[in-house]
Amino acid sequence: MRNKILIALGMLAVILAGFWFWLSRPDEAKLSVEAVMGKRPKITAPRDQTYPTIQIADAVGWAAGAAPTPAAGLAVQAFARGLDHPRWLYRLPNGDVLVAEANSPKREGGGLTGAVMNHIMNKAGAGVPSANRITLLRDADGDGVAESRTVLISGLNSPCGMALLGGYLYIGNTDALVRVPFTPGQTKITAKPELVTKLSGGGNHWARNVVADPDGKSLYVAVGSSTNIAENGLAAEKSRAVILQVFPDTKAVRIYAAGLRNPNGMAFEPHSKMLWVAVNERDMLGSDLAPDYMSQIELGDHFGWPWYYWGGYPDRRVQPPNPQLQEYSKRPDYALGPHTASLGIAFAGDAKLGASFANGAFVGQHGSWNRVPVSGYKVIYVPFGDNGFPAPNAKPIDVLTGFLDAKGQAQGRPVDVLTDRTGALLVSDDVGNVIWRVSSKLAPTGK
Repeated sequence: MRNKILIALGMLAVILAGFWFWLSRPDEAKLSVEAVMGKRPKITAPRDQTYPTIQIADAVGWAAGAAPTPAAGLAVQAFARGLDHPRWLYRLPNGDVLVAEANSPKREGGGLTGAVMNHIMNKAGAGVPSANRITLLRDADGDGVAESRTVLISGLNSPCGMALLGGYLYIGNTDALVRVPFTPGQTKITAKPELVTKLSGGGNHWARNVVADPDGKSLYVAVGSSTNIAENGLAAEKSRAVILQVFPDTKAVRIYAAGLRNPNGMAFEPHSKMLWVAVNERDMLGSDLAPDYMSQIELGDHFGWPWYYWGGYPDRRVQPPNPQLQEYSKRPDYALGPHTASLGIAFAGDAKLGASFANGAFVGQHGSWNRVPVSGYKVIYVPFGDNGFPAPNAKPIDVLTGFLDAKGQAQGRPVDVLTDRTGALLVSDDVGNVIWRVSSKLAPTGK
């Protein structure tokens, strides 16, 4: 019996040694991040990986007095500090700002995969329990700092997106879209959330964003995939990797767009009035593939996941193949770089950050965990034309950088982006536990 135990332990040691050997030989990028951005990114041949590259910026938080670095002509200050993993933001009509303080629910499964995932989350600053609440922040005197903070509603289940529609506040829990009666100006909700529709939960990609259609008739809910490339079978991906359209009056639901591995930020472009989304693409094709992206969304769109990426490039790891889908896979409108984890998106409709940031999209790039060298960890701006699409040859502009320190450690990680009532840009930072406010040096602070 003792010999059998020793043999088993020896085999486990060999397996673990082999695993860590692969981790010590990560795939290194052959292209710059910028080469895999834009309307025509460089798409290289895939470099299939048995084990993912793991390169994580250790989360250390901000030292006293430290802050990210704004672009020339802009200034940055803390709008609110001491939050608990602030993720998503929402501005109410009266100027109050809601923040979902949330994290992934407890992940299923264990073993080696679970141990590695927990290791990644802890290093990245995402290993803390979810606060499961929405907090209301109020800057009544307009000085750019929220002097009032109230827990609006607690007891939620990894909440993310929020939307006000028809006298209700809609909340995207990880497993359900719920609503509560709400009037702007309230600082506390005591009503029990009402179920609007259940959402597929579990696995990876827990966050569920929500936006209301400007026509007031429906909402859109982003639901990411359960896995990387449907490796647990398509049945596990039912109603996943999609944007749902929900009609609250009847609680009817339909798939609005599909084939989106992990859709996050959604916003309506102010000129075209069309819905846009930011999407995280697949892993383990090397440090240069596949690009995260943002794109306009229309009813019936399919972006190819899991079989195709970037408008028809086949992922031959996915079995069985789906050749009929290739010609119908929509090519995204703008690549945001490989593994940048682009999450929040906000258009500059009412931003007051100067002429350089008057017509385009701000994007919060949370930062990579599986690229060498790392990518993201900043807020960028993509200039748009008057046709509602990125300008020809549009190059991204860094808006807020410095989230990594001189040692490559993460002082913070940007998540969502949102303009406040003064036209400044708010940025949630779930490692620094701060909401940053970016304003023009030329614009006076005030209501």
